[in-house]
Amino acid sequence: MGKVVILGVFVADTAYRADRMPKMGETILGNSFALGPGGKGSNQAVASARMGAETHMITRLGQDDFAKLAMQTWADAGVIPHVEQSPESYTGAAYIFIEESSGNNAIIIAPGAAALISRNDIDAQSDLIAGADVFVTQLEQPLEAAVRGLEIAKAAGVATVLNPAPAAELPDGMLALCDYVTPNETECEALTGVSVQNALDAEKACLALIDLGVTTPIITMGEQGAYLYGHGLVPAVNAGSVVETTGAGDAFNGGFSAALAEGMSPIESARYGCATAGLSVTKAGAAPSMPDRASVDALIMTLR
Repeated sequence: MGKVVILGVFVADTAYRADRMPKMGETILGNSFALGPGGKGSNQAVASARMGAETHMITRLGQDDFAKLAMQTWADAGVIPHVEQSPESYTGAAYIFIEESSGNNAIIIAPGAAALISRNDIDAQSDLIAGADVFVTQLEQPLEAAVRGLEIAKAAGVATVLNPAPAAELPDGMLALCDYVTPNETECEALTGVSVQNALDAEKACLALIDLGVTTPIITMGEQGAYLYGHGLVPAVNAGSVVETTGAGDAFNGGFSAALAEGMSPIESARYGCATAGLSVTKAGAAPSMPDRASVDALIMTLR
C-alpha cells in the first residue's frame, strides 16, 4: 500500500467548546471539555495509517501519561513509532477552543519534549526515511530537524511533503527540498504575501511558491477544497454536517500522502485528501475523527 514516514509532534489535545472565545481577563462557562490525542504529525500519521499505508512516526515524548496516550493511539491506528523519550521534559499538549455554532477553532501548542528533536535524531532514522515512498513533515518541531529530514528524503528520491504549519519564517532553500507544499490560506499568505480567497488568488500564490522552489504547491482552502497547481481547484467533499474542523488539514495531508505513496497521481491523491478531510469534520476530535480506508473509498465512489 506504500510506505509513509512522518516527522512531527504528538500533543494531548485539551478541547474546550463554548459559544464564544473569552476576552482577556474574562471567565466564561464552557459547554464541554474533552482530552484526546493530537499534534499535526501524529494526526497525519493516524490518517495515513487508517488509509492503509505502512506509516512510521518519528518524534520525541516525555515519560508521562500523555506519552502513554500517544503510544496507545498509534497502536490502535497501526502507526509504527520511532520515539525517543525525554525524562527531562513533558509530552506536548494543546489548548483548543472550539466555537460551538460553527466548529471553527483556535489553538495554542506547547510541544514539550518534541521541541528537543534534533538533526542527530533525524540522522539516526536516515535509512527509514530513505526507504519511504513519501516523507512528510510540518513546523511544530525544530526547523533544523525538518530540513534534515527533507534533505535525506530528497537525496534518496523520496517524494517530500511539507505542511508549513504553524506558519513560520523558513530558512533559505527549505522549500526547494519540497515536492509538495500544503499550506492553508493563512499559511500561504505568510509564505507568499498573496491573500488567498478564491481559485484565481490560489493560482497567483502557487506561482509565487514555485518561484521559491516548490515543485507542486497545494493550497488547502477549507470548504472550497484544495487548489492543486496544474489542475485547479479540487472541490471539497460534503460528507455530512460539520461537527469540528480541528483535524481537517491533517486529514487532508494524511490521506493525500497515503494515496501518493500507493502510486496514485497527484490529482487522484488530492481527491482522496479532500474525501478524508470531508469525513473527518463530521466527527469530534482530531485523531479520533480520522476515517478508515473503506469509508473514504465508499465516499469517493459516490463522486464518480
